[in-house]
Amino acid sequence: MSLYSNKIVSLQCLMTTDMPRQVRKRSGTGIYHVMLRGINRQDIFEDDEDYLQMIALMRTLTERRDENGLLLQPPCAFYAYCLMSNHVHLLVRERAETVSEVVKKLGIAYAYYFNRKYGRNEHLFQDRFKSEPVDSMEYFVVLLRYIHQNPVKSGIASNVDDYPWSSWSEYSGKCPQEYPLCAVSSVLSRIDRHDLVEWVSTPVDDYNDILDIDTEEKITLSDSDVRAFLLNTHGIANPLMVQSLEKARRNIVLKSAKSFGAGIRQLSRLTGVSFGIIQKL
Repeated sequence: MSLYSNKIVSLQCLMTTDMPRQVRKRSGTGIYHVMLRGINRQDIFEDDEDYLQMIALMRTLTERRDENGLLLQPPCAFYAYCLMSNHVHLLVRERAETVSEVVKKLGIAYAYYFNRKYGRNEHLFQDRFKSEPVDSMEYFVVLLRYIHQNPVKSGIASNVDDYPWSSWSEYSGKCPQEYPLCAVSSVLSRIDRHDLVEWVSTPVDDYNDILDIDTEEKITLSDSDVRAFLLNTHGIANPLMVQSLEKARRNIVLKSAKSFGAGIRQLSRLTGVSFGIIQKL
């Protein structure tokens, strides 16, 4: 394939040679594919403001200054991201901090924002994030494609250009930024933009070995259908409000949603009510 021609050099060229190896990590490059998902698969983004907040928090992790305002080595570098309704994909490189430290900071900061906004005090993310090492340039490029194709694979976008909450606009050049969040220039200095756009825009294959969110339950209703049902039948504008209802009413709402055709995991993800509780109803 032309994309893996002489236009691509070793993945090691993306890192400085003196980058420290982390004891916990298995990646020899310091680059990881990370997936952070909502507890019980619940949604972690309810509106545009939430997506923008996560992006803003990610940006704070790529910049660090001393007391004089001088730039210091950043904790990490992002190569790609995709924010889905109930999970996040990151292609991230360790720098001044380990991937665990980076993800922990990001998760705590976003959960604090989310809980304050929606009046929650529960956990937002599952206890341990998932990650896999990226030790070759070939796999790095596969992940660039896979992460940006996530919305297309999930059926919420017809092509990668249509989805606003990923880093693809930085690569395609359709939304240039003076200060991009991702280290796009580092990648595009080694991969031809035209080749990358053609590769990522092509429908993705089924990569069974790539880290992804579990899809154990077949969902017959869309999330928007369930949201509309809760609003029209029970006057509940935000599914997260269900978990704060008095127990008897909460159970009535969840039972009716199940009878309507909503899946158990789907309801758990949308409302924040645990899978076990909904399953028993």
